[in-house]
Amino acid sequence: MNYSNITERRVLCYGDSNTYGYDPARDGRYGETERYPRVLQALLGSEWAVIEEGLPGRTAVFDDPITEAMNGLKTINPVLMSHAPLDTVTIMLGTNDSKARFGCNSYLIALGITRLVKKALHTDCWRDNAHPDVLVIVPPSITPEYDKLKFRDEMGPGCHERCAGIAAQLEPMLQGIPGVRFLDANLLPGAGCSPLDGMHLTLEAHKAVAEALQKALTGATIV
Repeated sequence: MNYSNITERRVLCYGDSNTYGYDPARDGRYGETERYPRVLQALLGSEWAVIEEGLPGRTAVFDDPITEAMNGLKTINPVLMSHAPLDTVTIMLGTNDSKARFGCNSYLIALGITRLVKKALHTDCWRDNAHPDVLVIVPPSITPEYDKLKFRDEMGPGCHERCAGIAAQLEPMLQGIPGVRFLDANLLPGAGCSPLDGMHLTLEAHKAVAEALQKALTGATIV
């Protein structure tokens, strides 16, 4: 297909409730100027187009027996193709894969994310079908305090331990795969989870993630 008329650099952010912008204080959604994809759009300017694709409850690879259509592996192909042409896809998943009902450790969660990334690379969505660019973000880990807060029954026990190990397992799995970049949001100053539920990004964290992505997309060094 000929996309010569679409000159903006197109970035799609594929994720779960943290990409959606869930606000634990309201049990709602952060505003248009607060969610990290929208903050990223403002930072990048009019020569870029940032597409939000966040779904609360989305997993990397698991079918959820409680809520249907959560499996990111099953939906990523039509989602990416519907927004073609794309220049970059960011993937920030793993939090929901840590739910106790899926029975996974951090190694298996990372293996699932890797499988999802490989599918994204081979989806027919890339501009001129060339140079795919997938930027994988490890979300800030669930804090141990979540087990005493509002989502403890939904998530089940042990989620913070599984989340804490994802980055160390995932980074070596992705090394050497052409077209893949890696960002651990746990290492970004200010990128943490809300004390209200121990698992959703604060406003400061949304800003920190957006700023790191802006640097990665424009070639600046991430510090």
